[in-house]
Amino acid sequence: MLSSTNSATEAVAMGVAGLTPTQMKVLRGVHSGLLNKQIAFDLGIAEATVKAHMTALMRKLNVRNRTQVAIAAQSFAAQSSPSSR
Repeated sequence: MLSSTNSATEAVAMGVAGLTPTQMKVLRGVHSGLLNKQIAFDLGIAEATVKAHMTALMRKLNVRNRTQVAIAAQSFAAQSSPSSR
């Protein structure tokens, strides 16, 4: 079980490494529990653009829905925090 968790964490890290700066901002918004409309407002972009970034995030992180994006964001945040090292 641990090896599958490690490989999933590595897959998330590899996916996050390939994200654009705007995709990272959208990922942070999803991690914070914001709606697409709120993320769009915060970033000064259209809601449709946020949806396009969400589609790209799901493809790059190899997940199927917003909840899985949020879980991946949580995994990445836990992995990259100084206290986890």
